[in-house]
Order: sequence, then structure tokens, then C-alpha cells
Amino acid sequence: MTKINKVAVIGTGVIGAGWIIRCLAHNKIVYAYDKDLKLKKNLIAEIKRTWPYVKKLFNKKSLNLKNFKYFTSIEEALRNADFVQECASENYALKTKLMSRIGKYAKPNAIISSSSSGLLPTKIYSKCKNPERAMIGHPFNPVYLLPAVEIVPGKKTSKKYLNKSKNFYKSISMNPIMVKHELPGYLSDRLQEALWREGLHIINEGHATTKDLDRAIEDGPGLRWSLMGTFLTFHLAGGKAGMRHMLEQFGPALKLPWTKLKAPKLSNKLINRLVEGTKKQSKGKSVTKISNFRDEYLVELQKLRKKYEKKLR
Repeated sequence: MTKINKVAVIGTGVIGAGWIIRCLAHNKIVYAYDKDLKLKKNLIAEIKRTWPYVKKLFNKKSLNLKNFKYFTSIEEALRNADFVQECASENYALKTKLMSRIGKYAKPNAIISSSSSGLLPTKIYSKCKNPERAMIGHPFNPVYLLPAVEIVPGKKTSKKYLNKSKNFYKSISMNPIMVKHELPGYLSDRLQEALWREGLHIINEGHATTKDLDRAIEDGPGLRWSLMGTFLTFHLAGGKAGMRHMLEQFGPALKLPWTKLKAPKLSNKLINRLVEGTKKQSKGKSVTKISNFRDEYLVELQKLRKKYEKKLR
């Protein structure tokens, strides 16, 4: 199978920049597109800020910026690309129009993947040329460090292109999750949103602060989740009998009215609690400084996890 080396990244915001950095770290030739040339300076600065972490995680010696090209013309950015990663805002009308343009100017067999975090691929590719090569490739922030990517097919996506995209993502050290059918929000974001909604209710009703809830995850389930997910964790909670015993023992609790699936109204009072809570947690540190702490932690955590997941998997 032909290896994909030329990648177009459409949009250079947080997610687009993450894809660019990850691809450069794996010696891909990257054609970046954004409408404003002034954004190139910010992008270069972000590449340089993140490189120490990327270099450490992927055992790279140096950064080759010769593989990086920046365009303000989408036609030029797409001309030679074999894989297109679109990173525009989450909006059906915007993405549908953009995919029509991408389909028009991309090579006929170039794979087109959207970084959407919840939109249905069949809808956003409804006006795209050759939709059988189009899909969702939903990453997680920071894209340059986290390995998960959800590959979601549309109704017209072919298996051939799904396999090609899977191999491409593996070539940049990602662990693809092949979602069987398109569904709003895909997999991970639906799980995250459930946790987010519960947190909003708890804060809205004054039971806890943002820090309390973050600690409830950081020092509890979060430590376990970094190695194994919800279901394997609950399997262990059942002791030697596993999941079946866990459900027999704790299943009845599922009927208790703990959960509140509908999100609370995002009132000014709730917004202020969220803003004040996270401001207090940050203790005056800038977003850049906290991002650096997070990136360093994620590198060390993934290196540690590799030692143990080989035994588990």
C-alpha cells in the first residue's frame, strides 16, 4: 500500500496547528492553508513552543521546517496533497460549503477527513465530489500529543478509504478508533458531555466548586482511566466474578435519581461560577504556562503507560 506523505491541513487554529505539528514530527510534507498570512507567525511560534514535548514523546532529533508550506490559496494547498485534514469551525453550513470547495480542488483520490467533534459526515459531505473518500477524523486536544482519533464513516464512505485513513493515522503514531456508524457526537465527546452536564448541575446547585470536581476526577477515576477505560475498570470492581457481579451488586444504584441528563440553563450566575472557579484554579498562571505543564505531564504519562499497557494488552 502506497504510503501517504503529503498532507494538506485546512485551517490553522488550535486543532489545525496540532495536526501540522504531529505530521511534521513524522516527516510528512505539510501544506497549511489559512486565509490570513499574519496567522503564519503565530503558527510558527506554536510549532516551536511544542517541539520540546513532541521531540521527547516521538524520539525526534530535530525539526525540519522545510517540510512546512503555508498558503493563503486553498487551491494551491490542495494541489499535491494525498490526505486532507479539514479544521474549520463546527458549523454545518460552513463545513458543507468548504467541503464542496475541497472536493473540487483536491486530487480525485485524495482522502478528505474532517476534524469535526460531532457533526454528521453524510451531511457535511453532501456536496463534496467523490464522497466515498470522505470521513471524520476527530482528534483530541492537544493533537500533537494525544494518540486517539475517531474515524467516522458517512453513508457513502468506502471501506477502502477507511482502511487507508486508518493506516495514515497509524503512520503518525495515532491509535484510530473505528466508529461503526455515524452518530451525533461520536463516542468520546458523548461520554465527556455526560460528565460535563453533571458537573454543571452540581456547580449550579452550589454543591461543589470547579476545583472540587476536577480533583474528584484527577485523584480518582482519572488515574485509572489513563490506563483502562470505564468498562474494564468496572469489570475489576466486580472482583473475581468480574462485570456480572459488579452489575448485580451496583446495578440497582443505576435506578437512583442521581443523574440529570439535561444541561442546566447557562445563566450569568453559573457562567460566573465557572469563570471564577477556573480563574482561582489557575492561580495567575497564563494559558501558555499551564499548557506547557500539561504537555510535559502527558509526555511522561504516555511513556509510563507504555510500560504497563504491553502487559495488559
